[in-house]
Amino acid sequence: MKQIFILFCVFFLLTGCSDNDDSHSSEVKYSEIIQGDNFNGDYNNPKANLVIKDQTEWNNLLLKFNLITNANVISPDLTVDFTKYQVIAVIDDVYNYGGYSIDITKIIETNSSIFVKVEYLKPGGINAVITQPYHIVKIPKTNKKIVFK
Repeated sequence: MKQIFILFCVFFLLTGCSDNDDSHSSEVKYSEIIQGDNFNGDYNNPKANLVIKDQTEWNNLLLKFNLITNANVISPDLTVDFTKYQVIAVIDDVYNYGGYSIDITKIIETNSSIFVKVEYLKPGGINAVITQPYHIVKIPKTNKKIVFK
């Protein structure tokens, strides 16, 4: 009986202790680059969650969604220093009605990962216009795994 108890204690100690402790978490400060719901006429832009780590990928996204033209209308700063930051972009489906949104509401960092909380705050169905909601933010550069929730 004593041996079983010792074996159980050793097993508990080995499985209970881990270097991968994600119990500590903190909120990541992020800066919004642009959020909108414009449709650029391309039905082939699927719903996506993107992590952009270099200027080439960033330029491709800006061109694909025609964000440079749209940004000039509302004047956000689209420059990103990829030595210090990376871009998180969430892109929703194409809708036949306006008023929808996709929103990054919180970014949480643990010891091993970064969790991006995505919500749909506006229910849509307001007017008959084709839209594709998106939300793009930048966060400090990291090598941790990005998980979208």
